[in-house]
Amino acid sequence: MSASTSHSVRASAGPVVWIAIIAVTCLLLFFFQKILWLVVPFLLALILYYFLYPPMQWLIHRGVGHDAAASVVTLVFLVLLAAVGIALAPWVTEHISAWHDTVTRYVDGGLKLLDSSLRSLEASWAPLARARLADTVAERIQHGGGNVAENLQPVAMAIAAWTPSLMLAPFLAFFFLKDGSRFKHFLGAAVPNAFFEKSLYLLHEVDQTSRAYFQGLIKLTILDTLTLAIGLWIMGMPGALALGTICAVLAWIPYVGSIAGGLLVVLVAATDFPGDPGMAYWSVALFVFVRLLDDFLYMPLTIGKSLELHPLITVLMIFVGGAVAGIPGLMLVLPVLGVVMVIGETIGVIVTDPRLMARHRQAKVLRRMAASRDL
Repeated sequence: MSASTSHSVRASAGPVVWIAIIAVTCLLLFFFQKILWLVVPFLLALILYYFLYPPMQWLIHRGVGHDAAASVVTLVFLVLLAAVGIALAPWVTEHISAWHDTVTRYVDGGLKLLDSSLRSLEASWAPLARARLADTVAERIQHGGGNVAENLQPVAMAIAAWTPSLMLAPFLAFFFLKDGSRFKHFLGAAVPNAFFEKSLYLLHEVDQTSRAYFQGLIKLTILDTLTLAIGLWIMGMPGALALGTICAVLAWIPYVGSIAGGLLVVLVAATDFPGDPGMAYWSVALFVFVRLLDDFLYMPLTIGKSLELHPLITVLMIFVGGAVAGIPGLMLVLPVLGVVMVIGETIGVIVTDPRLMARHRQAKVLRRMAASRDL
């Protein structure tokens, strides 16, 4: 289908179709929240599929069979993943036993930065000094926060419990690469002939929307990682590349992930540079700068091109996704909305096209006549 055809499909979607799209998106988010153990590996498998698809196509164009290309690409990825895992295993083994002390140390560093910042404000602003803001905040943290590291222990246990299900991701990605085209043919064969062309368009658009979104997400993650890593390296922050990668991946969760990533870097800066609070402030400035780059440069060049959503709908659906399904809803709402939007708009065009519906009714009549001809 051409770009003009796609534009005409979008232009013909009315308010009823969009109400149905939003309602179905909310229902899917609520349902996905209940089977999150399968949805997360599925999403990771999709990201891996769209990451491995170009090298598989490269092999196919050079004469390698489809199934063989899928097997080779998946095997190379697993070998590289195993090599990285083996290389990191000593470091992980060394630090995992001390994670409790590490978390406590960084949280304490962040609390000391907060206390020193509040006391600096009190010194420069008399009303805050009279209100004893720093002492009040310290007392509330002490009585309300408790031991932060102990509170994080259930989160660590939950992440460990998720590890087996995440192993499904490369397994699913392999079969997406190997049998994806067969699945499309299987779906196309079940569609009535009158709707065959529109169904081909629907499958193509769903695939293109998903591909553009996840490939855009990968590109955005790489850009964010490089920008943050270079900025942190210039500042002299230890482990700049690792911190940049973690923060870029956390940014997959709109708003919440960016805040968590920024807080992580601030805690590292406050702990590793206790006598230089300017490092923490420069970290905040760096994250604000990267956030502006995301909104005005990176996202329009990557994810923004894929879904073609109005900014108002995007923002509203992010809040709706968070209200319906919490953190998973924030992460899933845009790709789910993009796919449901394509399906809903295409179905809306089909059921409101009198010529297509007339062809379908006539085909049913002809099939009944052919079936009863020899009776």
